[in-house]
Amino acid sequence: MIAVPGRSPVPLAKTSQAVSVLILVSVLGLLVTIGAVVLAHVAPFPFLFDVTDETVWRMPRTGTPTVYLTFDDGPNPEATPQLLDVLARHGVRATFFVIDKHLTPETAPIVRRTFEEGHAVGVHWHSRDLMFRSSVYVASTLQEAAARMEILTGHAACRAFRPHGGNRSIPMIQGAGKAGYLVVGWGWMLWDFNWFRKRNADDLVPRLADHASPGGIIVIHDGHHENPRSDRRYAIETVDRLIPKLREKGFEFGTICP
Repeated sequence: MIAVPGRSPVPLAKTSQAVSVLILVSVLGLLVTIGAVVLAHVAPFPFLFDVTDETVWRMPRTGTPTVYLTFDDGPNPEATPQLLDVLARHGVRATFFVIDKHLTPETAPIVRRTFEEGHAVGVHWHSRDLMFRSSVYVASTLQEAAARMEILTGHAACRAFRPHGGNRSIPMIQGAGKAGYLVVGWGWMLWDFNWFRKRNADDLVPRLADHASPGGIIVIHDGHHENPRSDRRYAIETVDRLIPKLREKGFEFGTICP
């Protein structure tokens, strides 16, 4: 018992219980706060940092239902040309987010072809390090990557930037904005992750087709952030089978940059 003058004694057990509840609530509040901060940086969907016009996770609706195929981590000397063949056969334009370090004199003709066949080409990055850099550093990095792309291909990158894994920070978003770039994500369940199973068209095509909606941005990987020659046969087959499925549902295809 705890005796308080003028009041009935409070059982010690109740006091201990109240303290325990207070501690539990405080810990839960701290965990929720930490979780929100982490999600703001890494969530594969719009969250706390995505409340301005400097990020986009869905394109505006148009008169005709339109979806947006995007490809990350190229150019891949093996897969990207085959993917371009598939897109040409279906008469579809898409947006390619190219990793600067994968753009070499060998792969520049692939990116040049990408431009010349009517696709948009934006800037991608190979790691999360830009999350931890200043806005000035991010801006100069994107400008340098775009300038290098123009020198090697003869074409200017579209003003769209996709960070590695969609991971972002306030300085990164501000830096991209200073350089004139829109930070681009993708739609819910519209990426080619396959829940720790090997990626394959049989799993990916039905899910991507089912979750597609007007303005939806789909992301598929034609390369890999570390291995520029990674096996991406699943991506080629997925795109070849997905396009007819989406057309059956009445969708047309657009690019992030007009």
